[in-house]
Amino acid sequence: MARVFNFSAGPAALPEEVLTQAAAEMLDWQGSGQSVMEMSHRGKEYMGIHAQAEADLRTLLDIPANYKVLFLQGGATLQFEMIPVNLLRGKASADYVNTGEWAKKAIKEARAFGQVNVVASAEDKHFTYAPAFKDWKLDQDAAYVHYCANETIGGVEFHWTPDTGTVPLVCDMSSNILSKPVAVGKYGLIYAGAQKNIGPAGLTIVIVREDLVGQAVPTPPTMLDYKIHAEADSMFNTPPTYGIYVAGLVFQWLRRQGGLAAIERHNIEKAGLLYNYLDESKFFQNPVRREDRSRMNIPFTLKDASLDEEFLKGAKARGMIQLKGHRSVGGMRASIYNAMPVEGVQALVAYMKEFETRHG
Repeated sequence: MARVFNFSAGPAALPEEVLTQAAAEMLDWQGSGQSVMEMSHRGKEYMGIHAQAEADLRTLLDIPANYKVLFLQGGATLQFEMIPVNLLRGKASADYVNTGEWAKKAIKEARAFGQVNVVASAEDKHFTYAPAFKDWKLDQDAAYVHYCANETIGGVEFHWTPDTGTVPLVCDMSSNILSKPVAVGKYGLIYAGAQKNIGPAGLTIVIVREDLVGQAVPTPPTMLDYKIHAEADSMFNTPPTYGIYVAGLVFQWLRRQGGLAAIERHNIEKAGLLYNYLDESKFFQNPVRREDRSRMNIPFTLKDASLDEEFLKGAKARGMIQLKGHRSVGGMRASIYNAMPVEGVQALVAYMKEFETRHG
């Protein structure tokens, strides 16, 4: 059976090379006589996989030596709680930027642990833009500043990095991590669920500056304490071993593509194909301000919403799936993460042109 073009927002498509290698190694990883799924996380085989995955991630993102890389579980959603628990450090409040559904979830959870200052919001225009930094009402006494680099649902992406001075900058990069180079040293903490650009669902990556580890007041519950996980090399409990293995294969694939600068050029090309058509079309439209458009998640609507189901049915018949928009916003959404080939976007644009000709 031919593989489809999977436009899912997550779990998302993985590079075929990675899936092929994982399949080939399923029963016997490199002559060990066992699957990675069966390995002891304390055994030398898995320990080598784990160490190599971290090393490759550090190389890709050029992570400074004074940052810890944690392979955790619980998704980005658990980080909505772990971050305030660990980073408030006895301070009364933290600053949050509200850019959509995922930012709102982070704000809601943080309010259980301290005061949240919403220092900027795009709610006035239905979350269709990224608030300009000059409009952020930052508190220099805040424990940290939190923002979401790419709103998967609304399709809004920050193409710049805020400068918060001495206040640690915290970022949810779940849906655009590894899509472009990142100046990790400008952040106190970066976190990301794996199921979009990294690997299978179930793995979460946290990159945290060492001086922010072990400073929580009061001491967090054991499983919520970054210090515990950092000291145990992410093995305080059994880590998501197979997810880390597949993530490691993705990191190696990215390095073979030429690294993050090369993959960014590829992502710009793909997004440009779809946005150029949307801007020319009188039948489809994208609601996001141009300078804040996401390269990863592209929402769009049809001129006549009654045709949505017909559009989706026709797309599926042509081998394109998961184009339905999130239930909170409706319409369509094409998620075109790193693993989406340019041919998938070309096929989508060709179908959209055909559909517009028939119905426009």
